[in-house]
Amino acid sequence: MHCGDINLNVGTATARKKDKTMKQAIVNGRIIGPATAERGYVEWSDGVITAVGEGEYKGDAGLVTDAGGEWVSPGFIDIHTHGAGGYDFMDCTIEAYLGSAEMSARHGATTIFPTTLASTNENLFETFEVFRRALPLNTKGANMPGLHLEGPYFAYNQRGAQDPRYLRNPRPEEYDAILAASDDIWRMSLAPELDGALELGRVLRAKGILASIAHSDALFEEAVEAFHNGYTHVTHLYSCTSSVVRRNAFRYAGVVEAAYWLDDMTVEIITDGVHLPKSLLQLVYKLKGADRTVLITDSMRAAGMPEGRYVLGARDSGMEVVVEDGVAKLTDRSAFAGSVATADRCVRTMHRLAEVSVPEAVKMMTATPARVMHIDGRKGSLATGKDADILIFNDDIGIQRVVIGGETRF
Repeated sequence: MHCGDINLNVGTATARKKDKTMKQAIVNGRIIGPATAERGYVEWSDGVITAVGEGEYKGDAGLVTDAGGEWVSPGFIDIHTHGAGGYDFMDCTIEAYLGSAEMSARHGATTIFPTTLASTNENLFETFEVFRRALPLNTKGANMPGLHLEGPYFAYNQRGAQDPRYLRNPRPEEYDAILAASDDIWRMSLAPELDGALELGRVLRAKGILASIAHSDALFEEAVEAFHNGYTHVTHLYSCTSSVVRRNAFRYAGVVEAAYWLDDMTVEIITDGVHLPKSLLQLVYKLKGADRTVLITDSMRAAGMPEGRYVLGARDSGMEVVVEDGVAKLTDRSAFAGSVATADRCVRTMHRLAEVSVPEAVKMMTATPARVMHIDGRKGSLATGKDADILIFNDDIGIQRVVIGGETRF
């Protein structure tokens, strides 16, 4: 590790408290965001960035870290993760939220949006309650501003690893109860071609909740109509999303083509290097660009863990999957079952495999997801007044330091 600290022992509770309140700075780093500086600094105090600049640091920070010429960037933001470190959010335990958040943070994600799976409403409501109880106890892991509900309103033929027992069409009496049960819902992914889904899209838009096309067999025209009814994002593009199909000999475009055609539609891609090959990663980047593309892990509980057999979803009622070849698969190997990627792996894949520059790859996991989730006023870039969520990493995207809210966590 090249970066060196002066007067800091982050292993003690006393040091952590001091770490939060003391004015600090990282110097001699390659700064990313919003501008890139080959040699610059970031200063913060009380969890908020107070200065960002190029060249020599001349401030009065009580603790100065020399980045040794390594990259210094905003913390990564993962807007689609089901768990990590052996935990799944659908386990409905405080330990699962805290353990997943900690493993995510170790790999550079300073903000995550815990993501559910299609399930019973009872399990969903229990998840809401456990999430609320976990938040004040989260002193080591990534920030968790809110929840992402993935399902249960999906097309059966595009279900992927979602449990078919729980798939259904949206009904107002059901989704109104779900939305009323929690103020922590920030995003919902569903298939807009289902009966009642366009109305739900308008409801979500009115509530300020991101509606995202997911697990969908929609035709191009249906996807465009969905966009005008609140669906401004596409969940894991190419994974369980329709593309060109033939019906009665005629060809029809699908969700993928609509996502490219709609300039203001944002998309997310699983960049584990397995779900999408180099050619598709480069195509998405070329057509949508870093401002409209979000990198996600879509991680399940095996992220950061050895390969083997795991359960996708709730530990006591989920589906058994096998992790091999760097990805989770259904046991019959017929489909992927989520990824085991971490945030640093996503950025590394986009840089190495898709040959995207480090600043552009980082943007797709910082500034762009922050804007998509409407948290860019506080997160996603290194700018005065924003939260001090900061990373130091090397050219291999190996995480060397993780600062969350002004505290060095790892």
